[in-house]
Amino acid sequence: MTLPNWITFSRLLGIPFLLYGLYNPTNQAKWICLTIFLIAALTDWLDGYLARKLNQISELGKFLDPLVDKLLVLAPLLVLVELGKIPAWAVFIILARELAIAGWRVNQTTITGANIWGKLKTVSQIIAISLLIAPLSPIWQTPILIAFWVSVILTIISGIIYLIPPKISE
Repeated sequence: MTLPNWITFSRLLGIPFLLYGLYNPTNQAKWICLTIFLIAALTDWLDGYLARKLNQISELGKFLDPLVDKLLVLAPLLVLVELGKIPAWAVFIILARELAIAGWRVNQTTITGANIWGKLKTVSQIIAISLLIAPLSPIWQTPILIAFWVSVILTIISGIIYLIPPKISE
């Protein structure tokens, strides 16, 4: 297994600590959770950078990276639903998109990396989750909700774009 794949896999290690900490209502626990989440999210950039820089792009990495991204995003979102911070139906939309694209990718002959819409979706989700986790004052409530709904909208758009068949030149 390549170094970028190990980094991708290591991202999974933070998820149990993140989930455990999200149930602790203290500001200190929330800051720790935010730190864990952001470090894990930064490894997404790092593994991709190293894979390209070291010429270690692999089929395993193309499969594993988006799978781990989905777990890193969906795990805290599910806890945030349980804590009443976001609606379950919105997270269901995100989950449905992720499952649909994962199923679509399984049927492809070659695994391709994320397009710009998939990357925008991921960045918007990371921003929204970070804001939802952070112990911010109530004045931040509207910007936090806007960030969350932007991530839901980008999730829908990126899913539709993945599923639209490319035009064939005649």
